[in-house]
Amino acid sequence: MSFATVFAVLFTSCTGIMAGANMSGDLKTPSISIPKGTIVAVLYTFIIYILLFLLVGATCERTLLTEDYGFLQRINLWSPFVTIGIYCSSLSAAMCAMIGASRILHALALDQLFGLPLAPAAITSRSGNPWVAVLYTWGLAQCVVFAGQLNAIASLVTVFYLLAYAAVDLACLALEWASAPNFRPTFQFFSWHTCLLGILSCLVMMFVINPVYSSGSIVLLLLLLLFLHYRSPTSSWGYISQALIFHQVRKYLLMLDVRKDHVKFWRPQVLLMVANPRSSCQLILFVNQLKKGGLFVLGHVQLGDLDALPSDPIQPQYNFWLSLVDKLGVKAFVDLTLSPSVRQGTQHLLRITGLGGMKPNMLVLGFYDSCTPEDFFLQDKAFCDAAVGGGTEGEYNFGVDLPSLQAHFPPVRHVESPRWLPPEEYVGMISDAIKMNKNVCLARYFFQLEGEGKNSKVDGSERTIDVWPLNLLQPGSRDYQDVCSLFLLQMACVLNMSNKWRHARMRIFLNVETKSDDQGWVADEETFRELLRKLRIRASIKIVPWDSVVQRRAPPDDESKGALSQHFLSAVNSMLMEHSSPAAVRFLYLPRPPTQQSQSQQYLAQVDAVTNNLGPTLLIHGVTPVTYTDL
Repeated sequence: MSFATVFAVLFTSCTGIMAGANMSGDLKTPSISIPKGTIVAVLYTFIIYILLFLLVGATCERTLLTEDYGFLQRINLWSPFVTIGIYCSSLSAAMCAMIGASRILHALALDQLFGLPLAPAAITSRSGNPWVAVLYTWGLAQCVVFAGQLNAIASLVTVFYLLAYAAVDLACLALEWASAPNFRPTFQFFSWHTCLLGILSCLVMMFVINPVYSSGSIVLLLLLLLFLHYRSPTSSWGYISQALIFHQVRKYLLMLDVRKDHVKFWRPQVLLMVANPRSSCQLILFVNQLKKGGLFVLGHVQLGDLDALPSDPIQPQYNFWLSLVDKLGVKAFVDLTLSPSVRQGTQHLLRITGLGGMKPNMLVLGFYDSCTPEDFFLQDKAFCDAAVGGGTEGEYNFGVDLPSLQAHFPPVRHVESPRWLPPEEYVGMISDAIKMNKNVCLARYFFQLEGEGKNSKVDGSERTIDVWPLNLLQPGSRDYQDVCSLFLLQMACVLNMSNKWRHARMRIFLNVETKSDDQGWVADEETFRELLRKLRIRASIKIVPWDSVVQRRAPPDDESKGALSQHFLSAVNSMLMEHSSPAAVRFLYLPRPPTQQSQSQQYLAQVDAVTNNLGPTLLIHGVTPVTYTDL
């Protein structure tokens, strides 16, 4: 007999130490009984076996030990004692295995981990005994016994037990590394070193015993884990993966030093303010494509004063918003706040949302216009299904059911209903973000955007992305390479790099005054083409003469007050409609808002007139450098 064979046979004699853990559901105080019982069982087994080895080795000759496996009957006071002991120990071990394994199968059936095949194992007698699970266990044991060789069965059982012990050691190692406060083992000699040593020892002995059985058991374990990960319903257990993720995320967030930021590695980190997701789902899906692996936060401000309320109304709402995020399939966080005004709440979110180097650098707002809000919940078939997120029996396991989700978010605002947000406060939010060095995006007509759903079949090659990098409300400007224009190009390029917009065509429109420029626009076009080559942006350049549009601008006296003639604004809108009507989305330069609050309505009216009936449009004002051409 080899060492591996002897180890495999003897190891099965020590597996009873886990019987208490397997029957933890029947113990009065498992947290106390299992550690004490396991340690006592290990010590008792160790002492008995050592005494047996020493006494047999001291009293029996080597020839007897090697030639006769039943030598204990010959040297015993009464030989039937050995036979009785063998039957008693075998019956005890078999009963422990049957009871312990049946309890495990019963627990798996109650948690519905393997669906219908194990469903009958949940049946119990009046006293709570899982007799169907016992029959399952007996049937599996009989299948193994058909192998016909004790040593072959012992090797297989030993490999499975070693794998189970390695998994237990791995769980303890993960808890230790995760620094979970509630993991407080009473065993004083426990450490991550002992866990790691246990894992390595079990794996090494598995392959020493039988490499084929060991490889097969590991593959079987991985298949079961994959099955549980993709098919089993989630439950309310504690997940060690969450503790490990928290520990690692905290560590790497501390390493993400904002002082080491560089423009080469800039990425959009977006705070999207959502008043009512019923009318904003298309915009949420679009911004999810625009973030390019960056931070994406859905922000919402509820009006109110905590001093006048008995409790915080925000905390119960997180579950509904998280269920909405799961249903839409976007990779976003949710941050809600309570504030007397939307402007103050937005300021709070801009300041405190995120951690360390992961903080929003861009604010996205829906447009302030008189359009009739669309209810996305009534248009998307996904919100009419029986379940939100695919939960069982109409309930999403970590969220809420669909009727509750529908009832939580109020109906969209009627077109004639008064607004909660005055225009001065809306423009003030834009000014606040720019003062806080945040880039600003205003999104208009995104309820008309098609092809942003999870199961959308819209071909990206059929769509175009149009970019107008010039400030159209300042006709005298010829700077296509200021911070805002470059930010505009960067965001369009980021969208073009996303999965659903990868095959869309990107077009850049350069506005030129052909008559007064005396062919100087040709040099500007070459300069801009060189810039695109340096930035590695693939796009076609369209030259748009707008002499007739510029001629309609307001007199100089009115321009100094920020006023522009209605004829000029209509001409700009017509120019955009003429050249960008087939585009799927348009990127426009957003002028800086006025410093005087009295000019807020005029500012909104100008932007509204320029983008009227234009289709999905993103007006952007960038304040941070995002491009880098040095090596």
